[in-house]
Amino acid sequence: MSDDDAEPEMLLRYLQGLREALLWKLDGVPEHDVRRPLTATGTNLLGLVKHVASMEMGYFTAPLGRPSPVPMPWLEAGAALNADLYATQEESREWVRDFYRTSWRTTDDAVAELGLGAPAQVPWWGENGRTTLGRLLVHLIAETARHAGHADILREQLDGAVGMQDGNDNMPPAEDAEWQDHVVELQRIADEFL
Repeated sequence: MSDDDAEPEMLLRYLQGLREALLWKLDGVPEHDVRRPLTATGTNLLGLVKHVASMEMGYFTAPLGRPSPVPMPWLEAGAALNADLYATQEESREWVRDFYRTSWRTTDDAVAELGLGAPAQVPWWGENGRTTLGRLLVHLIAETARHAGHADILREQLDGAVGMQDGNDNMPPAEDAEWQDHVVELQRIADEFL
């Protein structure tokens, strides 16, 4: 296998890890908490997953001349403010999960069938919209990582769960009391700048 053959696999492996980390953030969270706004702009865990699924589906369909297997009315003109960043009452957690997994397959199929050098045209990028599938994939990895980071913070606020997956918090070993002492020390340092 040449390096060129391995690159798509490597990129998709990194992307898949991020995808799974993002979905894990929904596990074990009560329905109310997975949907409730946790920031001044309404960001919530289930909405982040819907947004990333929408973004992934959006980049790997029309810009590559491929149809979307799922209608996305929340992205159409006249949709409610940030309609891709929250799940409606009719959109269950399982529906959002399934939609995200469908977007994964859509992306993975496009990469396998077209290759990283395939031309793409992203209308919402304006005059910089001519690009390649490879650049779209790198862009998607960056955006998914960004939103997985948002989900990390939201989940930690809800119940203290951190990390990339259950059993892998990716944090230095410390007892709760040590973390509490750490936070107190950071607050003390911050207060020096009042």
